[in-house]
Order: sequence, then C-alpha cells, then structure tokens
Amino acid sequence: MNGKGNGNGGPLEGAVVAVAGAAGAAGRAALLRLAEAGATVVASDADPARLAEAVDAARYAHGGATVIGDTVDLLDLGAAREWADKTEKEFGRVDGLVHLVGGWRGSATFAETDLADWTLLEKLLIRTVQHTSLAFHDGLLRSDRGRYVLVSAAGASKPTAGNAAYAASKAAAEAWTLALGDAFRKAGGEEGPKAAATILIVKALVHDAMRAERPNAKFAGFTDVKDLADEIAGVWDKPAPEVNGQRLWLTPKP
Repeated sequence: MNGKGNGNGGPLEGAVVAVAGAAGAAGRAALLRLAEAGATVVASDADPARLAEAVDAARYAHGGATVIGDTVDLLDLGAAREWADKTEKEFGRVDGLVHLVGGWRGSATFAETDLADWTLLEKLLIRTVQHTSLAFHDGLLRSDRGRYVLVSAAGASKPTAGNAAYAASKAAAEAWTLALGDAFRKAGGEEGPKAAATILIVKALVHDAMRAERPNAKFAGFTDVKDLADEIAGVWDKPAPEVNGQRLWLTPKP
C-alpha cells in the first residue's frame, strides 16, 4: 500500500512518516505539510476525536494523500513498538518519526515549583520520547532516509526560575535524542549515518487561533506552526550526516 503524493519527486515523495502528538496545532500543520510533500502520514495522538479532525483536514486539503490516524498510548512502550511495527508492516517501510507531544507547567517563582508538574512533564516530554525513539529505531535504520525529529524549546538551554520542571524535561529529551543520533552515527560506520536524529528549537509556537484570541499581542520571537512544518519537512532535504545529532535553531540562541 503506497501513499499517493503530488508527484513533486522530492525527498518525501513516497516516504512513510509517523507523527506523534498530531492533534495539536503543530501536529495539524505538520500533517498538512508532509501530505503536501507526497508522504504517507501515520498520525497518533491520545485524543481520538481531535486526531480524527486533524487527519480529515489533511486528507481534505490534499486529495489522494494517504493520511491515517491511530490512537496510541505513548506512555506504554509496548504500544509504541506495536505502532511502529504495524506502520512498517502495512506500508513496507518507515522513514520518519516527528515527535510533537507537548505540554507545559510552570510557577511564578522557583520556590513555588510544584513537583507534581515534574511528574506530569517527565511523562509527556521525556517518557514519550524514550518510547518513540526505541520503538522506531530499527525501522529508521532500515530506511534510506530515516529521520527522527524532536521539537524542543530554547528554555532548555537557558532555564528561567519558574520553568525548572519544563526546562529540565526538555533538556532531558534533547539529550536522549542526541544519544539516538550517536547510535545512528555508529551504525553508519565510515560512510556516515544513513538515518538522522535532529532537534528543532523554538522559543514558543503561535498559530492563527492564538492570534485571533489576542489580536494585540506581538508574539515576538514565536515560530508559526506553518513555518515549523516547513522546517520539519526540510530535515529530509539535507543529507543525514548534516543534520544528525544537530540542534537546529529556529530562534536566536539565548
């Protein structure tokens, strides 16, 4: 079963890309962009209703594109592995995992940090990365264009007092993804990695609904989800050795 692209012949034409956390604004934009580029897109989210809406929107926007949705509990390593195996078995390959599972908790001051926030964010921002990376590792290595893409936040490199739990969670997810990149490097041997693990770093994300809610806000330094989707797709435009184990900054370094 192969996805029908738009015939642009680009690096994503005919690729099979899984998107975790696909029902949010960034996920919706990514589904649209990947489908437009000719990829078969396999989306997952914990919210089945919102996931169905996101999948339908991508299908409607790009008639003929193969976009499917799976409700997957990414806090369960077995479920993540089952999703990866099912995807590769059904489509014959898996060329990417885009990790967009998000969440935020913070406090007014460092002293007021609620460690319950850490408990939640450790699951959302770290455990899901561990599970998707372990689940898709082998399949991405079997691909001739495997990419693991994590979206992270500038705050991981310069934590603020009220964001200790969030920044520490993001920093841990980045370190884990860089370790995956080192595994890809070692697997490639002297020829260099065939697969790549890449981190895209934003200050924060903005989308049309946020602008509509706050028409006077400037959202300075924020990355629009459509621009993020372009950057995600662009990871396939570059050779694996160029993007593997790299932090690609979409906002000035702090």
